[in-house]
Amino acid sequence: MTKSDTPPRAIPPANLRPRTRMVHAGTQRTGFDETCEAIFMTSGYVYGTAEEAEAAFATDGLRYVYSRFRNPTVAMFEDRLAAYEGAERCFATGSGMAAVFAAVMCQLKAGDRIVAPHALFGSCLHIVKNLAPQYGIETTLVNGTSAEEWREALSRPANLVFLESPSNPMLEIVDLKLVCDLAHAAGARVVVDNVFATPVFQRPLEFGADIVVYSATKHIDGQGRCLGGAILCDNKFAETLAPFLRHTGPALSPFNAWLLLKGLETMDLRVAAQTEAAQRVAEFLEGHGKIAKALYPNLESHPQYDLARRQMSGGGTLIAFDVADQGTGGKAAAFRLMNGLRIIKISNNLGDSKSLITHPATSTHQKLNDAEKAAVGISPGSLRLSVGLEDAADLIEDLEQALAGA
Repeated sequence: MTKSDTPPRAIPPANLRPRTRMVHAGTQRTGFDETCEAIFMTSGYVYGTAEEAEAAFATDGLRYVYSRFRNPTVAMFEDRLAAYEGAERCFATGSGMAAVFAAVMCQLKAGDRIVAPHALFGSCLHIVKNLAPQYGIETTLVNGTSAEEWREALSRPANLVFLESPSNPMLEIVDLKLVCDLAHAAGARVVVDNVFATPVFQRPLEFGADIVVYSATKHIDGQGRCLGGAILCDNKFAETLAPFLRHTGPALSPFNAWLLLKGLETMDLRVAAQTEAAQRVAEFLEGHGKIAKALYPNLESHPQYDLARRQMSGGGTLIAFDVADQGTGGKAAAFRLMNGLRIIKISNNLGDSKSLITHPATSTHQKLNDAEKAAVGISPGSLRLSVGLEDAADLIEDLEQALAGA
């Protein structure tokens, strides 16, 4: 069976609307003309002659030679996400943290300087605060919501700014345009972890960011099936990043790439539905007597509500809230609520089709000391809720009955 002699002409992704790019961009078909993209579960590739092999390595990257370097299924995922994000290049990795590590460390050397906010995911904070200094790299930490602290930190030369917005887990919003302008004036590239906002609601490149990273494990897969990560950038940064990835090997499995590729087709539909439910759940929590504080970017009570509205086209799927102490300790009240839930599951993951809840102080941010937790707003009663695809009314009823026991 051979490929049709007269295949239909493809429309360039740039001429398609984002929703259509999520379905069609990057597709490569074999001679079998399959509808669903193929999974190329292969580690290597063969050559017809020794001369062909020589030419393949001489024109590095133009031909598939080894799946640690490049694979057709992985390439389809990369091309599709790049087309949706509006980036020149995308590089897939085996996990979100592999993406963060590669995006940060590929461009730094001893004597360089990182500026980052205190409010980061635990493993991200470990890289910039503990790991980077082991290589002679200086790190300056700031309050991510303070323009004054960003200005002070970037008043002298820097090489890299790394940030999350909204932050994990307490949903702090960083002024992307301000920070990017300050960073570039200081000689720094800006890396934004956009996993909470997702590319559906926020495009950091449009605010001046140089590199965007994702844990594709979260909303891109969206169904708790696999690990994956992605780095989006321009062609110039790709020249620095590509050799680092090639020689350190954080490759994405072709099977996982296929799952993520199919996840992209429905991501914006899923995220939109989850966000609609999250808004209703956040409003319920904000008005409940046993909730001391509810944080959601699309609540007017959020400290950076106006900034969130300027940067994000939707509130996202994550809610942070503090259970009132009730005289027995915030942790005890939070644990009673978690243990009383029937639909919402306890898990440190997020972005799943199932609603998930975690206690950051004892899970994702357990390694922080009390002062560090307090600095980013994590109290013993803090909980992070990732809203799934369930009916919002069922989630509210589940929280209501659990709060009655808390």
